Amino acid sequence: EVQLVESGGGLVQAGGSLTLSCAASGLTAEDTAIAWFRQTPGKEREGVSCIRRNEGDTYYADSVKGRFAISRDTAKNTVYLRMNNLKPEDTARYYCAADVVCSNWYLQRPHLYDYWGQGTQVTVSS
Repeated sequence: EVQLVESGGGLVQAGGSLTLSCAASGLTAEDTAIAWFRQTPGKEREGVSCIRRNEGDTYYADSVKGRFAISRDTAKNTVYLRMNNLKPEDTARYYCAADVVCSNWYLQRPHLYDYWGQGTQVTVSS
């Protein structure tokens, strides 16, 4: 059974930083990709970033480039999203998802991802 568990969300002031974690288990594909999405009520889920497990290829949405950094610890099967210079518009529930593809095209299509975590809330106050 595939499980993705997010943690690290919270309340932070604008300009602050947070690091989200996504602990994955049960993934059996030789190579996998973990992506971060975010969603606010009434809006579609937005792809934020993704990383391939083996090659480490990464992609970022334009809205977070230069502020967010995705990384992975393959030994721990954990992916991190370091979020710097947070803005109120970054407020959302953040989800990690797993598949075998990491690309800008794929990030724009959350319905293609088979496995999702329960999400962690990030709130940025102004």
